[in-house]
Amino acid sequence: MTRESNVPRAEHMFTRMDSPVGRLTLAATAAGLAAILWENDGPRRVPVRLTVEDATQPILALAVRQLDEYFAGQRRRFSVPLDVAGTAFQRSVWEGLQSIPFGETRSYGQLAAQIGRPTAVRAVGAANGRNPISIMTPCHRVLGATGKLTGFAGGLEVKARLLALEAPNG
Repeated sequence: MTRESNVPRAEHMFTRMDSPVGRLTLAATAAGLAAILWENDGPRRVPVRLTVEDATQPILALAVRQLDEYFAGQRRRFSVPLDVAGTAFQRSVWEGLQSIPFGETRSYGQLAAQIGRPTAVRAVGAANGRNPISIMTPCHRVLGATGKLTGFAGGLEVKARLLALEAPNG
């Protein structure tokens, strides 16, 4: 489920978890996971209104469990219901990200072509940067045209660690 906006309409329950890539804040509505935020995330990148901390909320508990399994090398796909806010274009980019298989990467150009917008490489990069569900919607799997690590909200070191975790011998 997605909402057509970048402005949070709902209050978000949240929890925090420690992970191998730093402390993450997870936010959810009753309908689904709305955000996975990095420790030093700017408040404008993914606007959510955190209201009640509740680690027992079922969607948040499921998300934490699946992230723990991912970091332990026991999970390659996530099945947490989502409730993200974004424009139709952003959602098309995020859906494209979901189709990148575990352990593989794509360039921004390949992702733009995949969603039927081959000339929108910069816009795809901007939408990628506003991905509210880091890790689960694997924006870390997108590289520059030369294969170089480029922009990532969690930082390039974290992007490299996530890619290494997913490498065949990770």
